[in-house]
Amino acid sequence: MINLGVNIDHVATVRNARGENHPEPLKAAKLALKSGANSITIHLREDKRHINEKDLKKISKLKKIPLNLEMASTEKMLKIALKYNPSYACIVPEKRQEITTEGGLNLKKNNNKLKKIIKKLNQANIRTSLFVNPSINDIKVAKSLGTKCIELHTGKISNLVKKNKNYQKEFLNIRKCAKYADALNLEVHAGHGLDYKTTKILKKISQIKEYNIGHFIIGESIQYGLKNVIKSFKKILKKT
Repeated sequence: MINLGVNIDHVATVRNARGENHPEPLKAAKLALKSGANSITIHLREDKRHINEKDLKKISKLKKIPLNLEMASTEKMLKIALKYNPSYACIVPEKRQEITTEGGLNLKKNNNKLKKIIKKLNQANIRTSLFVNPSINDIKVAKSLGTKCIELHTGKISNLVKKNKNYQKEFLNIRKCAKYADALNLEVHAGHGLDYKTTKILKKISQIKEYNIGHFIIGESIQYGLKNVIKSFKKILKKT
C-alpha cells in the first residue's frame, strides 16, 4: 500500500491570520483521516508561524491519529518530540527567513548531532526519517546515521512539472535514488511541492511508499473540499 500523509500546517496559517481559533487543525486532522489519509503531518517550527505547541498537544493526545512530526535537529525539538511521543518524526532543515523548506538536510555539517537525535528517537520507538535531497551520497550518509526512512525532497521536479519544462532527468535521478535507498533497507518517502500531476509521475517509482502533501491539498480544499481532494490523491496512489 502507498501511504498518503496530509500536512495540515496551512490550516493553522489561516487560523493565525485572524489570531483566533478557527479553523481548528485538530478537526482538520480528524476529517483528513476519515477521508482516507494514512497519517497527519505537522511542522512545529521554531518561530511557531503556523502550528504551535498547543496544536501538537491536542493532536498527540488522540493516539488514534498517526502523527508525523516534522522537526528541526535541535535539542529543544528533541525534548518536545520525546514529550509528546508522535508515531513518526521527520527531521528537516529550518531557516527563520525561508518561506518554506528549501532543500534537504546538510548531513555532513550536522552528522554527529543527527546521529544522537536519531538514536534517542529510535529508542523511544518513534520511527524517524530524514528529509534529504535526491542524492546517492546523502542517502549513504543517511543510512550511516541510523535512520529508518528517508523523505526525498521533490521540489525540483515539482517546479519543472508546473512550468511545463522537461523533468525527465530529475525523474530518473529520483528513481535511481529511491532504488538505491530501498536496496539499503531504507523506507522511501517523497514530499515537497507535490500536486496531482507530479504525484502521478512519481507513482511510477514503486520504491516510494509514502507521499507527504500539504500546501496543494489545503489550497485545493478551498474550492473542492478536503474530503474530495484526499480521495483524488488516494485514487492516484492506488496500486493497480
